[in-house]
Amino acid sequence: MIMPKNNVTILGDINKQLLGLTDQHIHFLSNEYLANDNLTIKSLVNEHAKKSVQTQSKSTIGIHQQMNTAFKAMKHCAQKSGIELKIASGFRSFDRQLQIWNNKFSGNATIKNANGEIVDISRLSDWQIIEAILLYSALPGASRHHWGCDIDVYAPNLLPAGESLQLEPWEYQQSGPMATLSTWLTHHAAEFGFYLPYDCYRGGIAEEPWHLSYVPLAKQYQAIFKQQTLLACLINTEIAGKKVIIDNLTKITERYINNVNTKV
Repeated sequence: MIMPKNNVTILGDINKQLLGLTDQHIHFLSNEYLANDNLTIKSLVNEHAKKSVQTQSKSTIGIHQQMNTAFKAMKHCAQKSGIELKIASGFRSFDRQLQIWNNKFSGNATIKNANGEIVDISRLSDWQIIEAILLYSALPGASRHHWGCDIDVYAPNLLPAGESLQLEPWEYQQSGPMATLSTWLTHHAAEFGFYLPYDCYRGGIAEEPWHLSYVPLAKQYQAIFKQQTLLACLINTEIAGKKVIIDNLTKITERYINNVNTKV
């Protein structure tokens, strides 16, 4: 089945949805689409793992209402190939993203670099801390997870017995447990309107082979994004590193927010 990629009009207040200030566009999923109850995350030291904490409370996982049909169809197709497609993380509100950001900036949550090493922020300037966070965690108001049409996926039936998901790139590479899923997504995700916005490192956000975006909706949110709207939101927010963020917002926008895969 080829899913339509055009003529999907976003309903509701698209500007609030863009910033993560509402969940009225979100459909909260039933158990069959979500991560297993007994899923244990080994590592909570990076944003990948923090996303998966949502699996512990199924009511917190949701996706865009207008993406639900496409995701169901993709899940069904994957099942035919022996892949149990599940969501580790979906919609995330502005407040949740702000909590993640402030915890990382203050050192209450660990930051990892591209090699999986813990970053010692005590040796960094505020701008260097911001860069370190942005490798895997978006600014509040600029996360694609606010939109509800971006999800992090995995297949629990591909995990070795006794192993747990860490949401790190090696798991989705050729020798990793999610390699079969990665190959399947490469060949079939587009059939249902999905693509990988972070398919490789472009000097901003790290490669995220688990992160899918639903094109018919995502392209609309991306198109209406305005740096000035984000700025107005952040000015009125108690966000750690605010002055440096605001002073460098143009650079952040170019390097991290708009610097994504556009081959869709």
